[in-house]
This record gives sequence, structure tokens and C-alpha cells, in this order.
Amino acid sequence: MPIRVYADTSVFGGVFDPEFEEPSRMFFEQVRGGRFQLVISDTIQAEILPAPELVRQWWDEFLLLADYVDVNPRSIALQEAYLKAGIVTSKWEADALHVAVATAHRCRVIVSWNFQHIVHFDKIPLYNGVNLINGFGTISINTPSEVISYEE
Repeated sequence: MPIRVYADTSVFGGVFDPEFEEPSRMFFEQVRGGRFQLVISDTIQAEILPAPELVRQWWDEFLLLADYVDVNPRSIALQEAYLKAGIVTSKWEADALHVAVATAHRCRVIVSWNFQHIVHFDKIPLYNGVNLINGFGTISINTPSEVISYEE
């Protein structure tokens, strides 16, 4: 059974960034290979629309392989709980929505290169604390480097 992984916008863009290219491409290759079930949302699509053409083409390649989930009332309520808890400010509400959508749709992992608002040592336990208080499980939040398999 593949692992349900929500990949935020930074991972799609990371494919074309020299600093993040190799692990981002390996992550998507492992999606193609069936190790991961890619989960995406309208939130990511809205952020992809103004991205460079290469990023949009990469996104399009994975639409048929992905589980496209909606931003539902449970996701929005959880996002609001993150904001109320002060994990991020309203300026970064889209980042909180990524975490909320992934959590509400029972993903096991979020992968991101967003070290400021998502993959952050101080924020991960706060997101998970709010998740538990609101009746959700915990979610792992990692970079693609941390979840890909390096075994041949």
C-alpha cells in the first residue's frame, strides 16, 4: 500500500531549483514507482498557476497520478485553529491550509521545502498538538530528502 503524501508547491518548484532538484526528482520518481500516493489540492494548483512554464508542465504530468482532494470545511476549520494558536500569522494562511488539507485528508506525510512555516522544528509539534485537540491524528512533516528511499 503506497504512503499517502501531500507534496506542497515548493516540491514541484524544487524540481527546477539546483539546491533541491535531486531529492525532489527522486521523490516524484518514487511517486511514479508506486512507493507514494501523491495527494494534491486546489491550494497547490492556485500557487502553481503563476509559476514558470516548466513547473506548470511538471504539475500537469502528475495530475493523473495524484489523488486530488478538496479544501473542505474541516480543512478550513483546522487552518483557522492553527492561526488562532499562533503557529503562523494570517499572512501565511496558505501554508497553514496546506497542513490542514493534508491532515483532514488523512495523509501520513507532508513534504515541503518551506523551512520557515511548515518544515520547522518548532512548528511541527504545534501543528500536531492542534490536530489532536481537534480530533485528528498527527502527521509527519518532512523534506523530500527525508522520505525518499535511497536503496536501489
